[in-house]
Amino acid sequence: MKIAIGSDHAGFKLKESIKNYLIELGINVDDFGTHSEESVDYPDYAFPVAKKVVKGEYDFGILICGTGLGMSISANKVKGIRASLCNDLFTARLAKEHNNANVLCMGGGVLGEGIAKEIVKVWIDSSFQGGRHERRIAKITAYENKSTNSN
Repeated sequence: MKIAIGSDHAGFKLKESIKNYLIELGINVDDFGTHSEESVDYPDYAFPVAKKVVKGEYDFGILICGTGLGMSISANKVKGIRASLCNDLFTARLAKEHNNANVLCMGGGVLGEGIAKEIVKVWIDSSFQGGRHERRIAKITAYENKSTNSN
């Protein structure tokens, strides 16, 4: 498994912790920044991570900002991304099982390190269930394709 990770300044500390945790789990992870707590703009990190996931260069992405909202909104602007903001274990599991989320977003100002690591573990260990959920994902993809073609 190969994961692209990124954050803005508000998510920097949690990103560093999660990056090290992924390495401990034996997962290949590449850090797309930021590399300090100096103020930056979250779309500048969300877009590159999301694009790499869509291109298939990474299996998944993880994005962290202060709330996770900016990262999830930004990542979801990239065609083919299903970014999910997860602040609990239940949402993390269902994001993968039902929504086939390919980017996990979290809030560095919302979550403590311990629960964030648990969320990452549950999200990584969960798998898309397919079945009735495939039909729903197909509808999202069809709409996305229609919207992209009508611009």
